Amino acid sequence: MLCLSSIGKTVMSTKKLRTPSEVVRKTRSLLLYSKNSLDAGSQMTELNTLLRELKLILYGDDDSEPSTEACAQLTVEFFREDTLRLLIIFLPKLNLEARKDATQVIVSLQRQPLPSRFEASRYLEANLDLLDILISGYEDPQLALHYGRMLKECLRHQIVASYLLEPSQLKKLFDYIQHPSFDIAADAADAFKDLLTRHKSTVSESLSKNYCWFFTEMNEKLLKSENYITKRQAVKLLGCILLDRSNSCVMTRYVSSKDNLIILMNLLRDQSKNIQIDAFHAFKLFVANENKPPEIVSILVTNRSKILRLLNAFVYKDDEVFETDKIQVVNKLSVLELQD
Repeated sequence: MLCLSSIGKTVMSTKKLRTPSEVVRKTRSLLLYSKNSLDAGSQMTELNTLLRELKLILYGDDDSEPSTEACAQLTVEFFREDTLRLLIIFLPKLNLEARKDATQVIVSLQRQPLPSRFEASRYLEANLDLLDILISGYEDPQLALHYGRMLKECLRHQIVASYLLEPSQLKKLFDYIQHPSFDIAADAADAFKDLLTRHKSTVSESLSKNYCWFFTEMNEKLLKSENYITKRQAVKLLGCILLDRSNSCVMTRYVSSKDNLIILMNLLRDQSKNIQIDAFHAFKLFVANENKPPEIVSILVTNRSKILRLLNAFVYKDDEVFETDKIQVVNKLSVLELQD
Protein backbone atom coordinates (compact mmCIF):
# COMPACT_ATOMS: atom_id res chain seq x y z
CA MET A 1 0.00 0.00 0.00
CA LEU A 2 1.42 3.41 -1.06
CA CYS A 3 1.26 6.32 1.32
CA LEU A 4 0.35 9.81 0.07
CA SER A 5 3.89 11.17 0.57
CA SER A 6 5.42 8.50 -1.66
CA ILE A 7 2.82 9.21 -4.35
CA GLY A 8 3.71 12.91 -4.20
CA LYS A 9 7.42 12.15 -4.61
CA THR A 10 6.69 9.89 -7.58
CA VAL A 11 4.69 12.63 -9.29
CA MET A 12 7.44 15.19 -8.65
CA SER A 13 10.16 12.89 -9.98
CA THR A 14 8.28 12.20 -13.20
CA LYS A 15 7.51 15.89 -13.88
CA LYS A 16 9.51 17.07 -16.90
CA LEU A 17 11.79 19.98 -15.99
CA ARG A 18 12.18 22.74 -18.56
CA THR A 19 15.61 23.46 -19.99
CA PRO A 20 17.12 26.95 -19.54
CA SER A 21 16.43 27.71 -23.21
CA GLU A 22 12.80 26.67 -22.82
CA VAL A 23 12.34 28.90 -19.76
CA VAL A 24 13.76 31.89 -21.66
CA ARG A 25 11.61 31.21 -24.73
CA LYS A 26 8.50 30.88 -22.57
CA THR A 27 9.36 34.15 -20.80
CA ARG A 28 9.91 35.91 -24.13
CA SER A 29 6.59 34.65 -25.54
CA LEU A 30 4.70 35.82 -22.47
CA LEU A 31 6.38 39.25 -22.52
CA LEU A 32 5.59 39.68 -26.22
CA TYR A 33 1.97 38.68 -25.72
CA SER A 34 1.57 40.86 -22.65
CA LYS A 35 2.84 44.01 -24.36
CA ASN A 36 -0.60 44.58 -25.85
CA SER A 37 -2.88 42.36 -23.81
CA LEU A 38 -2.27 41.83 -20.12
CA ASP A 39 -4.28 39.42 -17.99
CA ALA A 40 -3.39 40.67 -14.53
CA GLY A 41 -4.21 37.27 -13.09
CA SER A 42 -2.90 34.12 -14.72
CA GLN A 43 -0.36 35.71 -17.07
CA MET A 44 1.32 37.76 -14.37
CA THR A 45 1.37 34.77 -12.05
CA GLU A 46 3.02 32.66 -14.74
CA LEU A 47 5.53 35.42 -15.54
CA ASN A 48 6.43 35.74 -11.85
CA THR A 49 7.03 31.98 -11.74
CA LEU A 50 9.25 32.11 -14.81
CA LEU A 51 11.33 34.94 -13.37
CA ARG A 52 11.89 32.96 -10.18
CA GLU A 53 12.91 29.97 -12.30
CA LEU A 54 15.38 32.09 -14.29
CA LYS A 55 16.87 33.40 -11.05
CA LEU A 56 17.16 29.87 -9.67
CA ILE A 57 19.09 28.71 -12.76
CA LEU A 58 21.50 31.67 -12.54
CA TYR A 59 22.03 31.74 -8.76
CA GLY A 60 21.28 28.20 -7.59
CA ASP A 61 19.68 27.58 -4.21
CA ASP A 62 20.56 26.43 -0.70
CA ASP A 63 21.10 22.87 -1.91
CA SER A 64 22.96 23.36 -5.17
CA GLU A 65 25.27 25.75 -6.99
CA PRO A 66 24.28 27.06 -10.44
CA SER A 67 25.33 24.92 -13.40
CA THR A 68 27.88 26.63 -15.65
CA GLU A 69 26.42 24.89 -18.68
CA ALA A 70 22.85 25.87 -17.79
CA CYS A 71 23.87 29.49 -17.25
CA ALA A 72 25.66 29.54 -20.61
CA GLN A 73 22.58 28.14 -22.38
CA LEU A 74 20.35 30.69 -20.68
CA THR A 75 22.68 33.57 -21.59
CA VAL A 76 22.84 32.64 -25.28
CA GLU A 77 19.07 32.29 -25.51
CA PHE A 78 18.42 35.50 -23.57
CA PHE A 79 20.35 37.65 -26.03
CA ARG A 80 19.26 35.81 -29.14
CA GLU A 81 15.89 37.47 -29.66
CA ASP A 82 15.78 40.60 -27.52
CA THR A 83 14.48 39.06 -24.28
CA LEU A 84 16.66 41.50 -22.33
CA ARG A 85 15.00 44.48 -24.04
CA LEU A 86 11.54 43.07 -23.42
CA LEU A 87 12.22 42.52 -19.73
CA ILE A 88 13.70 46.00 -19.21
CA ILE A 89 10.75 47.67 -20.95
CA PHE A 90 8.21 45.52 -19.09
CA LEU A 91 9.72 46.20 -15.65
CA PRO A 92 7.23 48.98 -14.68
CA LYS A 93 4.32 46.51 -15.05
CA LEU A 94 5.79 43.98 -12.62
CA ASN A 95 5.05 43.87 -8.91
CA LEU A 96 7.83 44.61 -6.42
CA GLU A 97 9.00 41.01 -5.91
CA ALA A 98 8.99 40.32 -9.64
CA ARG A 99 10.99 43.52 -10.24
CA LYS A 100 13.58 42.32 -7.76
CA ASP A 101 13.80 38.95 -9.53
CA ALA A 102 14.03 40.59 -12.97
CA THR A 103 16.78 42.92 -11.72
CA GLN A 104 18.77 40.01 -10.31
CA VAL A 105 18.43 38.11 -13.59
CA ILE A 106 19.73 41.04 -15.64
CA VAL A 107 22.53 41.66 -13.13
CA SER A 108 23.67 38.03 -13.29
CA LEU A 109 23.74 38.08 -17.09
CA GLN A 110 26.36 40.86 -16.96
CA ARG A 111 28.50 38.88 -14.49
CA GLN A 112 28.70 35.60 -16.37
CA PRO A 113 32.25 34.30 -16.87
CA LEU A 114 33.88 34.50 -20.27
CA PRO A 115 33.00 33.69 -23.01
CA SER A 116 29.37 34.18 -21.92
CA ARG A 117 30.11 37.75 -20.84
CA PHE A 118 30.97 38.56 -24.45
CA GLU A 119 27.35 37.73 -25.31
CA ALA A 120 26.15 40.53 -23.05
CA SER A 121 28.80 42.97 -24.31
CA ARG A 122 28.02 42.30 -27.97
CA TYR A 123 24.30 42.63 -27.35
CA LEU A 124 24.63 45.95 -25.53
CA GLU A 125 26.94 47.30 -28.24
CA ALA A 126 24.18 46.66 -30.77
CA ASN A 127 21.46 48.02 -28.45
CA LEU A 128 22.98 51.07 -26.75
CA ASP A 129 19.58 52.75 -26.63
CA LEU A 130 18.72 50.41 -23.74
CA LEU A 131 21.16 52.43 -21.64
CA ASP A 132 19.01 55.50 -22.26
CA ILE A 133 16.10 53.62 -20.68
CA LEU A 134 18.21 52.55 -17.69
CA ILE A 135 19.67 55.97 -16.98
CA SER A 136 16.27 57.65 -17.40
CA GLY A 137 14.93 55.21 -14.84
CA TYR A 138 16.25 57.56 -12.14
CA GLU A 139 13.27 59.81 -12.94
CA ASP A 140 10.80 57.27 -11.50
CA PRO A 141 11.14 56.75 -7.71
CA GLN A 142 9.51 53.32 -7.99
CA LEU A 143 11.99 52.09 -10.60
CA ALA A 144 15.13 54.15 -9.91
CA LEU A 145 17.03 51.68 -7.74
CA HIS A 146 16.17 48.71 -9.98
CA TYR A 147 17.28 50.43 -13.17
CA GLY A 148 20.24 51.97 -11.33
CA ARG A 149 21.50 48.56 -10.27
CA MET A 150 21.18 47.27 -13.82
CA LEU A 151 23.05 50.32 -15.13
CA LYS A 152 25.95 49.82 -12.73
CA GLU A 153 26.29 46.15 -13.68
CA CYS A 154 26.28 47.04 -17.39
CA LEU A 155 29.31 49.25 -16.66
CA ARG A 156 31.35 46.05 -16.52
CA HIS A 157 31.47 46.37 -20.31
CA GLN A 158 33.86 48.92 -21.79
CA ILE A 159 31.51 49.72 -24.67
CA VAL A 160 28.90 50.82 -22.13
CA ALA A 161 31.39 53.09 -20.36
CA SER A 162 32.36 54.69 -23.68
CA TYR A 163 28.71 55.47 -24.41
CA LEU A 164 27.93 56.84 -20.96
CA LEU A 165 31.06 59.01 -20.90
CA GLU A 166 29.65 61.12 -23.71
CA PRO A 167 28.63 64.59 -22.44
CA SER A 168 24.97 64.03 -23.37
CA GLN A 169 24.83 61.03 -21.03
CA LEU A 170 27.10 62.43 -18.31
CA LYS A 171 24.88 65.51 -18.12
CA LYS A 172 21.99 63.29 -17.01
CA LEU A 173 24.10 61.77 -14.23
CA PHE A 174 25.23 65.21 -13.05
CA ASP A 175 21.54 66.10 -12.69
CA TYR A 176 20.50 62.86 -10.99
CA ILE A 177 23.32 63.18 -8.44
CA GLN A 178 21.52 66.33 -7.28
CA HIS A 179 18.12 64.61 -7.06
CA PRO A 180 16.09 65.65 -3.98
CA SER A 181 15.63 61.99 -3.01
CA PHE A 182 18.66 60.85 -1.00
CA ASP A 183 18.41 57.23 -2.20
CA ILE A 184 18.23 58.19 -5.87
CA ALA A 185 21.03 60.77 -5.57
CA ALA A 186 23.27 58.26 -3.74
CA ASP A 187 22.64 55.53 -6.32
CA ALA A 188 23.37 57.92 -9.20
CA ALA A 189 26.56 59.02 -7.42
CA ASP A 190 27.66 55.38 -7.14
CA ALA A 191 27.07 54.89 -10.86
CA PHE A 192 28.98 58.11 -11.58
CA LYS A 193 31.94 56.93 -9.51
CA ASP A 194 31.98 53.49 -11.15
CA LEU A 195 31.84 55.11 -14.57
CA LEU A 196 34.84 57.36 -13.86
CA THR A 197 37.07 54.79 -12.17
CA ARG A 198 36.45 51.38 -13.78
CA HIS A 199 37.78 51.49 -17.38
CA LYS A 200 40.85 53.65 -16.95
CA SER A 201 42.03 54.12 -20.54
CA THR A 202 38.50 54.93 -21.72
CA VAL A 203 38.02 57.39 -18.86
CA SER A 204 41.35 59.10 -19.53
CA GLU A 205 40.52 59.52 -23.21
CA SER A 206 37.08 60.94 -22.44
CA LEU A 207 38.33 63.39 -19.79
CA SER A 208 41.04 64.66 -22.13
CA LYS A 209 38.54 65.10 -24.95
CA ASN A 210 35.85 66.78 -22.84
CA TYR A 211 38.09 68.40 -20.23
CA CYS A 212 36.61 71.91 -20.17
CA TRP A 213 33.00 70.80 -20.16
CA PHE A 214 33.46 68.04 -17.58
CA PHE A 215 35.41 70.01 -14.97
CA THR A 216 33.19 73.06 -15.34
CA GLU A 217 30.23 70.82 -14.48
CA MET A 218 32.20 69.12 -11.70
CA ASN A 219 33.25 72.42 -10.15
CA GLU A 220 29.99 74.34 -10.43
CA LYS A 221 27.41 71.62 -9.78
CA LEU A 222 29.18 69.28 -7.37
CA LEU A 223 32.19 70.85 -5.64
CA LYS A 224 30.25 74.05 -4.94
CA SER A 225 27.07 72.23 -3.96
CA GLU A 226 25.22 73.27 -0.80
CA ASN A 227 24.47 69.61 -0.14
CA TYR A 228 27.06 68.06 2.21
CA ILE A 229 26.82 64.52 0.78
CA THR A 230 27.05 65.73 -2.82
CA LYS A 231 30.07 67.92 -2.07
CA ARG A 232 31.90 65.28 -0.06
CA GLN A 233 31.40 62.54 -2.65
CA ALA A 234 32.54 64.93 -5.39
CA VAL A 235 35.75 66.05 -3.70
CA LYS A 236 36.61 62.43 -2.84
CA LEU A 237 36.02 61.38 -6.45
CA LEU A 238 38.08 64.32 -7.71
CA GLY A 239 41.03 63.07 -5.66
CA CYS A 240 40.63 59.56 -7.10
CA ILE A 241 40.58 60.92 -10.65
CA LEU A 242 43.60 63.21 -10.25
CA LEU A 243 45.72 60.69 -8.34
CA ASP A 244 45.18 57.91 -10.89
CA ARG A 245 48.31 57.56 -13.03
CA SER A 246 46.27 56.94 -16.17
CA ASN A 247 44.92 60.50 -15.80
CA SER A 248 48.32 62.16 -15.42
CA CYS A 249 47.79 64.52 -18.38
CA VAL A 250 44.38 65.54 -17.06
CA MET A 251 45.86 66.08 -13.59
CA THR A 252 48.65 68.30 -14.95
CA ARG A 253 46.10 70.44 -16.74
CA TYR A 254 43.83 70.64 -13.71
CA VAL A 255 46.53 71.77 -11.30
CA SER A 256 47.63 74.50 -13.70
CA SER A 257 44.34 76.36 -13.29
CA LYS A 258 44.04 79.16 -10.74
CA ASP A 259 40.24 78.75 -10.70
CA ASN A 260 40.61 75.12 -9.66
CA LEU A 261 43.14 76.09 -7.00
CA ILE A 262 40.77 78.66 -5.50
CA ILE A 263 37.99 76.07 -5.29
CA LEU A 264 40.27 73.62 -3.48
CA MET A 265 41.51 76.31 -1.08
CA ASN A 266 37.92 77.13 -0.19
CA LEU A 267 37.22 73.44 0.39
CA LEU A 268 40.18 73.31 2.78
CA ARG A 269 38.24 75.82 4.88
CA ASP A 270 35.00 73.82 4.84
CA GLN A 271 33.27 73.24 8.18
CA SER A 272 33.43 69.48 7.63
CA LYS A 273 36.71 67.81 8.64
CA ASN A 274 35.99 65.00 6.17
CA ILE A 275 35.70 67.42 3.27
CA GLN A 276 38.86 69.20 4.43
CA ILE A 277 40.96 66.04 4.39
CA ASP A 278 39.57 64.91 1.02
CA ALA A 279 40.23 68.38 -0.41
CA PHE A 280 43.80 68.23 0.90
CA HIS A 281 44.57 65.18 -1.23
CA ALA A 282 43.68 67.18 -4.35
CA PHE A 283 45.24 70.44 -3.11
CA LYS A 284 48.62 68.81 -2.46
CA LEU A 285 48.98 68.17 -6.20
CA PHE A 286 49.03 71.92 -6.87
CA VAL A 287 51.90 72.31 -4.41
CA ALA A 288 53.77 69.23 -5.64
CA ASN A 289 53.62 70.31 -9.29
CA GLU A 290 57.20 71.12 -10.33
CA ASN A 291 56.05 73.26 -13.24
CA LYS A 292 53.64 75.61 -11.52
CA PRO A 293 52.42 78.50 -13.69
CA PRO A 294 53.37 81.93 -12.24
CA GLU A 295 49.75 82.70 -11.31
CA ILE A 296 49.57 79.51 -9.22
CA VAL A 297 52.80 80.40 -7.44
CA SER A 298 51.51 83.91 -6.81
CA ILE A 299 48.28 82.67 -5.20
CA LEU A 300 50.11 80.16 -3.03
CA VAL A 301 52.71 82.68 -1.85
CA THR A 302 50.14 85.42 -1.23
CA ASN A 303 48.02 83.07 0.89
CA ARG A 304 50.90 81.10 2.36
CA SER A 305 50.51 82.13 6.00
CA LYS A 306 46.78 81.36 5.99
CA ILE A 307 47.29 78.00 4.30
CA LEU A 308 50.10 76.99 6.67
CA ARG A 309 48.03 77.99 9.68
CA LEU A 310 45.13 75.93 8.35
CA LEU A 311 47.27 72.87 7.58
CA ASN A 312 48.96 72.95 10.97
CA ALA A 313 45.53 72.81 12.55
CA PHE A 314 44.83 69.53 10.69
CA VAL A 315 45.86 66.73 13.03
CA TYR A 316 45.09 63.17 11.97
CA LYS A 317 47.64 61.08 13.84
CA ASP A 318 45.82 57.86 12.95
CA ASP A 319 46.49 58.55 9.26
CA GLU A 320 50.25 58.27 8.71
CA VAL A 321 50.00 58.92 4.96
CA PHE A 322 48.11 62.15 5.56
CA GLU A 323 50.61 63.34 8.17
CA THR A 324 53.56 62.54 5.91
CA ASP A 325 51.98 64.32 2.94
CA LYS A 326 51.09 67.31 5.11
CA ILE A 327 54.71 67.72 6.25
CA GLN A 328 55.90 67.64 2.63
CA VAL A 329 53.31 70.22 1.55
CA VAL A 330 54.18 72.51 4.47
CA ASN A 331 57.89 72.27 3.65
CA LYS A 332 57.34 73.03 -0.04
CA LEU A 333 55.07 75.96 0.71
CA SER A 334 57.50 77.38 3.24
CA VAL A 335 60.30 77.76 0.68
CA LEU A 336 58.16 78.70 -2.31
CA GLU A 337 59.22 81.98 -3.91
CA LEU A 338 57.62 84.27 -6.45
CA GLN A 339 58.91 83.88 -9.97
CA ASP A 340 60.32 86.79 -11.99
